Amino acid sequence: MKALIALTSIIGFLMVVLPGPLYQYAGVDLGTAFTSLRYGVYVGGAAIILIILQVLIKRKSVSWGSTFVFAVLALIAVAMPVSMMGKASTVPPIHDITTDVTNPPAFVAIAPLRENAPNPITYEGGEVTRQQIDAYPEIRTQLLAQSIDEVFAASERTIDALGWERVADGALPYTLEATDTTQWFGFKDDVVIRLKAKDDNTLVDIRSKSRVGRSDLGKNAERIDTFLTALRAQLNPN
Repeated sequence: MKALIALTSIIGFLMVVLPGPLYQYAGVDLGTAFTSLRYGVYVGGAAIILIILQVLIKRKSVSWGSTFVFAVLALIAVAMPVSMMGKASTVPPIHDITTDVTNPPAFVAIAPLRENAPNPITYEGGEVTRQQIDAYPEIRTQLLAQSIDEVFAASERTIDALGWERVADGALPYTLEATDTTQWFGFKDDVVIRLKAKDDNTLVDIRSKSRVGRSDLGKNAERIDTFLTALRAQLNPN
């Protein structure tokens, strides 16, 4: 039983942890990566059951140190995908979020980089807009009490501070475009920030869109919120 516990916990852990790097660096198909995640839950669950049986039936012969390590690996194998599925159930299955749903900022400089992306560059609107408004009513155009030049400079600093890759070639005036690469799977999500002067103030609109995947698990909305919070900190450091 000890060998079986070790085998199932390690295999389950690897089936959950490795799909991201294998997709990102080894060219493993996304469907295969997600299948590995799904079955990793079952293998990790089997390891947990075996650990419980071992503790109940052969308590006196249990090696608590190794059992603890295998239990941690098995729990990770179960918890990571379950957490993702739980998140997916709480957010709409969309991947294009914008503060301006009637006239969303357009990708210009980034457009050539998305030519082969599964998700088209156009804004779908309709049902996507309705789902966004229902799920993220707080995501809307922001009015900041600084000049457009101040906000533009602060936006550049914010993008750099967040570690996004700026794409400036061909961008529209007072518009910034950038790409954020996720750590685990290396998904590339694109961002465009559009500024408009309103008297001495500035209107800020931002759009974040995934290149692949039907649901973004709420990541694009989270990215917009992160940017706007960081931008305000740049403009009001005290």
